[in-house]
Amino acid sequence: MQIAFLGDVMLGRLVNEQLKTAGPAYPWGDTLPVLQRADLRIANLECVIADGGAPEPGKVFTFRTDLANVRSLVEAQLGLVSLANNHVLDYGPDALREMLGALDRHGILHAGAGTDRLAALRPAVRRVGGTAVGFVAFTDNQPDWEAAPGSPGVYYVPAAEHGERVEELLELLRRTKSRVQLLIVSAHWGGNWGSDAPPEHRAMAQRLIDAGADVIFGHSPHIFRGVEVYRNRPVIYGAGDFIDDYAVDPQERNDHSFIFLLETDGGAPRRLRLFPTVIADFQARMAGRDARDIAARMSRLCTDLGTGSTWNAGVKGLEIPLD
Repeated sequence: MQIAFLGDVMLGRLVNEQLKTAGPAYPWGDTLPVLQRADLRIANLECVIADGGAPEPGKVFTFRTDLANVRSLVEAQLGLVSLANNHVLDYGPDALREMLGALDRHGILHAGAGTDRLAALRPAVRRVGGTAVGFVAFTDNQPDWEAAPGSPGVYYVPAAEHGERVEELLELLRRTKSRVQLLIVSAHWGGNWGSDAPPEHRAMAQRLIDAGADVIFGHSPHIFRGVEVYRNRPVIYGAGDFIDDYAVDPQERNDHSFIFLLETDGGAPRRLRLFPTVIADFQARMAGRDARDIAARMSRLCTDLGTGSTWNAGVKGLEIPLD
């Protein structure tokens, strides 16, 4: 089985304007052939998909894309999306409900936000061949958006702390792992910048894996962070931005990321391949001549975490063995 992980997918603002005249496949550029190699595609959806709602007062950046643009997710055949982030309620609870209905109608599973606390905590489970894949999503951003009984919101867990919320998450993972073969934890954690994995994230990742997680899929920083391997399980600390309209920092290079393609043997991760990508003209593209330099930066970050990697010129990807 192969699973493709993508960082932040933001289809609002100028991407939304582009989609008014371009086809739904536009934001994916030339990446679709690589994505189609996977049996399952997963992304962090960094916007709300809705026609209704009003921007949250006082919030500087609010991201909404037209309801029709759910077709872009269908075009890429996304099977799972994380909604546990700091933009899912940018246009209020009614817009969230509108998006949830659209995702459900198109068979796109989701986790990390919902119409009440139980819905926000509920894992998504998708069967791929003979393997049940579980997906739990949380965020340590926007504590004021925490879902409550009878109140919509996100699954909020402060990743840098210990306490009741963390213990609840660990117990949720134990229960979910008992009914799936492969368990993925999506973590929208930390601030927007910085390429180093924070010590508190590294400690939290180990606790998540000890509780049953097989993959940690981290995002929130606009730039990618290194990959660590713990107990043969990959920890992607920051997947970076995959699609957006953001200004590019010439040093941080928030337009650089990867398609993270995980190969598994049933529920056992075996290898992670990273295919470099760039954002240009509001779409994701395979990196081309910049691929080797982007991969070299990731390789250095992985080395800092004790992870070995090898550039495979044949497939134009960085390979990380997991067994």
